[in-house]
Amino acid sequence: MSVILEMKDIIKEYPGVKALDHMNLTVYEGEVHALMGENGAGKSTLIKVISGAIRPNGGQIIYEGKQYEYMTPALSKKLGIGVVYQEFNLVPELSVAENIFLGNKLTSGSVINRKLMNQKAKELMDSFGIDIDVTVPVRTLTVAYQQLVEITKTISNNVKVLIMDEPSAPLTNREIDALFGIIRKLKSQGVAIIYISHRMEEIFEISDRVTIMRDGEYVDTRLTSDTTHAELIRLMVGRSLDEQYPVIDKKIGETVLEVKHLCTQTLLKDVGFSVRKGEILGLAGLVGAGRTETARAIFGADPITSGEIWIDGKQVHIKNPKDAIKNGIALIPEDRKKHGVLLDMTIRDNISFIAVKDISTASVISSAKDKKMAKKYIDRLQIKCPTMEQLAKNLSGGNQQKVVLAKSLASNSRIIIFDEPTRGIDVGAKKEIYELINQLASQGMAIIMISSEMPELLGMSDRIIVMHEGEVTGELSKEEASQVRILELASGIKSGKED
Repeated sequence: MSVILEMKDIIKEYPGVKALDHMNLTVYEGEVHALMGENGAGKSTLIKVISGAIRPNGGQIIYEGKQYEYMTPALSKKLGIGVVYQEFNLVPELSVAENIFLGNKLTSGSVINRKLMNQKAKELMDSFGIDIDVTVPVRTLTVAYQQLVEITKTISNNVKVLIMDEPSAPLTNREIDALFGIIRKLKSQGVAIIYISHRMEEIFEISDRVTIMRDGEYVDTRLTSDTTHAELIRLMVGRSLDEQYPVIDKKIGETVLEVKHLCTQTLLKDVGFSVRKGEILGLAGLVGAGRTETARAIFGADPITSGEIWIDGKQVHIKNPKDAIKNGIALIPEDRKKHGVLLDMTIRDNISFIAVKDISTASVISSAKDKKMAKKYIDRLQIKCPTMEQLAKNLSGGNQQKVVLAKSLASNSRIIIFDEPTRGIDVGAKKEIYELINQLASQGMAIIMISSEMPELLGMSDRIIVMHEGEVTGELSKEEASQVRILELASGIKSGKED
């Protein structure tokens, strides 16, 4: 195989932070090259240098044998470099087809040929084996389907180097299998894939080589077949990690939250379950099952048409998120950029945003209390930042997720709903999140955890509720739960037979 891309001694500095410190990377045609490192290691910065989104302070980029000091977005696209970013770059009001061919619309003379555009977009989406109406606005799609649109949009530009930043994060096993099929097809055509993921099982299934970064520096490159999970973790974090899903001794108490016959106009049908004090309740299901919709309905973000919510044996009426917060419910959303973190505010302001009353005296915010609260959660969650005054938008994706979590914890909630809590979180930080969730449960909080990662659900949950097309199809104890049984229920199958 021939080298298509080399990054030599790449340097990128920001005030107070050296994001890349003489970073090196070599990529061959037709290989899947994994890029791994903890949050803040510099992975996203490196791919932005490759794509021309940011300009490095030093180093060389060699592409197809030609040397460049830096790239620009237009140049990288012209050269055949495509990026599927962790955060989507879609226009919500445009249709799926319009997003896919944005800037490259198909025309008949001077008139856009929408029929041809829709036809070609449908053909591209069919390659994933997933039926998506390409004429609907992107804003109407779930996060998972938006991710598929983002991937298809990038592939449609005939790329030579395709960079994928956590592409599987919002996908379930079925969509991941389809994604890997596309990657293998592109690989057979000679396309080089740079694949960023925190999911170890994916790295070993799909990649040929893996490069490890730590603190903006190059650590090592290994043949994937010649390394192990434990070795990659050691290289990434500089230490060994013991048991991935920590086991703690905790007491599960009385019922805290009950959801009865919950219905919404769009999807949910007679959803019911309960969560007890100190319990971690897993919520499983395929894309479109209604897990996120259930969380949003409980939190008051989406209206319910019927049903009841009970807390501590008393019925409560939650019409909006403010009502939910008053009743001790916190939601850590799936899409942190859109619904979680306040990007243009500082880390300090994000953390204290909901807890203003707790740090105020006579309606005046105490600067000392504000800073003390921010420091508490920055230290507790190990948020990597030079100062608490840094804007949240300048943090890595994983650290942004930690800020969302800190904001929720600061509101003194008793019921916390985690929607994909470790999406985009590196393996070292994942264990920290798991330990924190366990700690919250041991303190008597009731936890609902939505996750598309089966090992995470099985490893963390005391019970698992499974959903299919807006309905609860089963409840499994920790002893009963298995990947096979969960997938059966998630597919609407009971006792091996379709309903």
